[in-house]
Amino acid sequence: MTQRRKHARRRDAAAIVESLYSEYRAPLLAFCLNLTGGDRHWAEDVMQETMVRAWRHADDLDPEAPSMMPWLATVARRLVIDDLRARSARPQEVNQDPLEFLPGRDHIDAMLRRMVVTDAVRELPPPQREAVVETMLRDRSVGDAALYLNVPVGTVKSRVHYAFRTLRVSLAEPMAS
Repeated sequence: MTQRRKHARRRDAAAIVESLYSEYRAPLLAFCLNLTGGDRHWAEDVMQETMVRAWRHADDLDPEAPSMMPWLATVARRLVIDDLRARSARPQEVNQDPLEFLPGRDHIDAMLRRMVVTDAVRELPPPQREAVVETMLRDRSVGDAALYLNVPVGTVKSRVHYAFRTLRVSLAEPMAS
């Protein structure tokens, strides 16, 4: 094929694509938006690639066809399907932000709360601390704690009561919250 002939064919293909673009731009974009779930950037990429494929296959297109929309819609639909398959086949992309700036779960508040409560429990008188440890931390019933501590059940109850009262004051907030 001569150089002049190739140039003429490219010019004809460009003219075909220009006419396709001017005639089908709005309906094709609306169709692509529907296919991409409203993602305008993706829809515009799909529409652009559809037009590139129309330009590549300009010789195969039938200019006498009543509408080119079915061909354009088929190409666009296949492009979206290919994009979706490619996205599901490769691992999710990692954010490019430096890791120290990425938000993460911050456990510092819970850790500080634990430290404050631990310190407050350590400040309790030993009999009250033992009653709280046995009933609350080791999850023993009052009866089991009384047997373990070798004291009456009422004594365990009163020690826990006074320990909580002291903890409420030292922590300056109700234990229920």
